[in-house]
Amino acid sequence: MKVLLDTCVWGGAVKELQSAGHDVKWTGEWEEDPGDEEILARAHSEGRVLITLDKDFGELAIVHRTPHSGIMRLALFPARQQGIVAVRVLARYEDELRSGAIITVDTGRVRIRPLYREEA
Repeated sequence: MKVLLDTCVWGGAVKELQSAGHDVKWTGEWEEDPGDEEILARAHSEGRVLITLDKDFGELAIVHRTPHSGIMRLALFPARQQGIVAVRVLARYEDELRSGAIITVDTGRVRIRPLYREEA
């Protein structure tokens, strides 16, 4: 799966995700932070699931209906667990993420919000 890690996600998660076979880019390697809207737009244009710790991406996607290719928000995990958790969630919820879901993961639960679709 193609993934874009937000800067706030521990850089060591890149290797863990790559070892699991994922195509990973990390915004922490970019020369400058272009802002949340541009990060979400780039992830979407490349068909990448965005993995973040930041709630703001959910607001962009839900309230402002900004197009995206799936968002995973990791909440309350120590840095060194972020990659391990992301690998597990990608394996378990790949179909949901591919269909544009927003998934919030914390230590006790996983919440899935399917992609909003306009009524015909």
